[in-house]
Amino acid sequence: MSKLSKAESRRLDEAARAGWLYYVAGKTQDEIAKILATSRQTAQRLVALSVSSGLVKVRLDHPIANCMTLSQKLQDRFNLLSCEVVPGLSDSPTSTFGLGQAGAAEIERHLSSDIPKVIAMGTGRIMRACVDELSSLSCPQHRIVSLLGNMASDGSASQYDVVVHMAERIHASHYPMPLPVIARRPDERAAWHQQPHISSVFNQAKQADVTFVGIGNLGEKSPLHIDGFITKKELQELSDLGAVGEVISWIFNKDGNLINCDINQRVASVPLVMSSSKPVIGIAAGEDKVIAILGALRSKLINSLITNEYTAQRLLDT
Repeated sequence: MSKLSKAESRRLDEAARAGWLYYVAGKTQDEIAKILATSRQTAQRLVALSVSSGLVKVRLDHPIANCMTLSQKLQDRFNLLSCEVVPGLSDSPTSTFGLGQAGAAEIERHLSSDIPKVIAMGTGRIMRACVDELSSLSCPQHRIVSLLGNMASDGSASQYDVVVHMAERIHASHYPMPLPVIARRPDERAAWHQQPHISSVFNQAKQADVTFVGIGNLGEKSPLHIDGFITKKELQELSDLGAVGEVISWIFNKDGNLINCDINQRVASVPLVMSSSKPVIGIAAGEDKVIAILGALRSKLINSLITNEYTAQRLLDT
């Protein structure tokens, strides 16, 4: 990020002050204008800037009846440890808006513990959105561990890796996985996993007190393909084998069973555990992910879920 000019820095400082006065102190825009010695229109713009710049994060702290009903039904049907359903948008029912805030709130709940925890993290767009919503905290007692590599086969870094970014926000020890997501050969993967620094990360991830993962689909808009981890040909081969989704790049079918395929023989991620006794929280929503989420729920790849109203209803109806 480029360094802010003095004028830009001063403007953000004013926006932060206006945002605090409005959202925390409960002042009206007229009162803010008087306090800041400016016009009401300027005060209004500063409050808006405080939100658009990410200086203020708004979270709803009241359960919505329909969301609560859907949440309870999903918990009962799939025997979940927890389930949160966020409100949907009427003009975009499959939008993932709100998942980042809900995921961040759940992550912060675990971070608030004084007892040291190992928190294992997947990667992806939703996971990055959750981390972007985290408050700045000081959590030196916790360890943040990656479940999978942060590079493509050509050595380029993934823009959706979250462990380092998260550790910077909460000031915790972190253990990234300095590997490509998928090896070129099974023996290459085996050699990687024998490296002491990699096996150490694996051991910590396996002992995680809580795990957060996204759930990817394997259709035309598969993140694995879009981000360059698998080819179009490989994507078609997986489809022919009945693949519907992936969790930390492990490929599974509609029942959530891992598929015997070339990708699963080369994926370098921490092995998945079915029916874990500890929270494994999947965060996902959207029509293109319904079947993938169902598979992960059916096989107990995840035992907790954060999703939206539209997706929750589709999961119950399918």
